[in-house]
Amino acid sequence: MKISIIGAGYVGLVSAACLAKLGNEVTIIDIDEERLHAIRNRVSPMYEDGLDELLGQVHLEVSADYQKILPSDVIFMCLGTPSDESGIILVYIKEAAKEIADILKTKQDYCVVAVKSTVIPGATEELIIPILETSGRKVGDDFGVCMSPEFLSEGKAIKDFMNPARIIIGQYDSKSGDTLCGLYSAFKAPIMRTSLKAAEMIKLASNAFLATKISYINEIGNICKKLGIDTYEVAKGMGFDERIGNRFLNAGIGFGGSCLPKDLRMLVAKAKEIQYEPEILEAVLQLNATLALNMVNLLKKHVPLKGAVIGLLGLAFKPGTDDVRDSQAIKITEVLIREGATVKAYDPLAVTNFNKLYPQIQYVTKEEVLNSDAILIVTEWGEFNNLDYRGKVVIDGRRVAKAREARIYEGVCW
Repeated sequence: MKISIIGAGYVGLVSAACLAKLGNEVTIIDIDEERLHAIRNRVSPMYEDGLDELLGQVHLEVSADYQKILPSDVIFMCLGTPSDESGIILVYIKEAAKEIADILKTKQDYCVVAVKSTVIPGATEELIIPILETSGRKVGDDFGVCMSPEFLSEGKAIKDFMNPARIIIGQYDSKSGDTLCGLYSAFKAPIMRTSLKAAEMIKLASNAFLATKISYINEIGNICKKLGIDTYEVAKGMGFDERIGNRFLNAGIGFGGSCLPKDLRMLVAKAKEIQYEPEILEAVLQLNATLALNMVNLLKKHVPLKGAVIGLLGLAFKPGTDDVRDSQAIKITEVLIREGATVKAYDPLAVTNFNKLYPQIQYVTKEEVLNSDAILIVTEWGEFNNLDYRGKVVIDGRRVAKAREARIYEGVCW
């Protein structure tokens, strides 16, 4: 098929490269010329395991010109949907929908516009379709619409795309869904066809459940620490129950990244909009917000912060990525600076992105981080288990086994 991808971020670029690998003709559209230049040179503008190699194997047409999408059979919208306290911000989605509508005015053959961006339930029907129909074309007759949520995990997004656990197709009508089913026929995964709103909700509900599971085990961890119980033993015992499973039961300092916090806030905001108080979801967010501060409070028991040199091991929100969006390291750094500490930090991938937020802290080697008054382990990079922590003060947010050799060792919830 002839595929266009609007947006060259994590989801858009990974989707484009994978679909091209499967033999489709793929055009990727983005307004960021620096990003487009990198992709033309077969270099990913963000770190994602295996993406540079994949870009070197496939052909992508790359442009800022929306006219390039005119021949498309399927147009995927892969725009960012940032959020604030009031919920989702859909400005990028709206702008892209207007551009697509302009193309639909002159497009004679049928195509499907498929939303991959995470949006609030109802957004495709109530916002995107009306904008597309300003083209004078009628949805269901002249073009189709689907909502096809992504379930990619940063660090293993290519594997997730090529080996999906499930494919969700929210369809305006059966013709729209048939087109996407044809595109996805190469995948060996269950395909669920549903309404547009249900597909939007499946994405949000999935991420809200994962966030809830993380906050749940952290709540249990807080209780276990006060009782002198190893939370990880408890989690291991729980995980043998197939109804529970062991994934997302690693107690620590909580979740971050571009998806779980944003999607949870989005769902909370939508619930309140329809005058429902989502008490469990709000509690998940509130608990997650306190976990990084718990780490600093444990540190204060052993080291006065004013004038101290505090080392951070890990800045990315999780290992395997350079993404620092909503990283717990941000909250920790804010408090340390505010309370007069000097901060030294190391991360194997995320220093450049973190430096854009905090140019005032020192970025050093991991060995230099060890020469601090105290060390906070914030991201569970495997290499941190090879360091010599003997004689150090360590507050561990990610249960690094080697760190237990420290002179003073505190786990956040074990």
